[in-house]
Amino acid sequence: MAKQKIYTIKEGKARGAKYCAGQERSQQQVRDKLYEWGLYGDEVEEVLSWLISEDFVNEERFAQSYVRGHFKLKKWGKLKIKQGLEQKKISSYCIKMGMKEIDPQAYEDTITSLVEKKWDALKEQNLYIKKQKTVRYLLQKGFEADLVWEAVNQLSED
Repeated sequence: MAKQKIYTIKEGKARGAKYCAGQERSQQQVRDKLYEWGLYGDEVEEVLSWLISEDFVNEERFAQSYVRGHFKLKKWGKLKIKQGLEQKKISSYCIKMGMKEIDPQAYEDTITSLVEKKWDALKEQNLYIKKQKTVRYLLQKGFEADLVWEAVNQLSED
């Protein structure tokens, strides 16, 4: 097994900058990567604070990017997005700022379109089971139960 190269603070800054330039990263992701590269303790914090001061790492920007991507591309609801950000150790302030990226009308439209798509895909004849499966699908995607039930009941009435 090859011996892992241990990086200096200067090399850590250069590699860290390159790592962060490709896409938004959370402080925790960068911290983990620096440890992976063989930097420890104060070295990691020094490199991380330099990356923050040079604006390579910005938690609020990361949260906004994460929210936009996971809502628009993966069609996740607010609950699942918030949970994902919490797992990445993002502050509640940054989470709140990130959540502002979701337009309320777009959120409602997404719920409606996902409900319709799932409803049409199900071959279930029993209306009760069909509703349950549709609701379960959207809850698993992180949407709020009251909004989901409202959309499902609206669709089943039409």
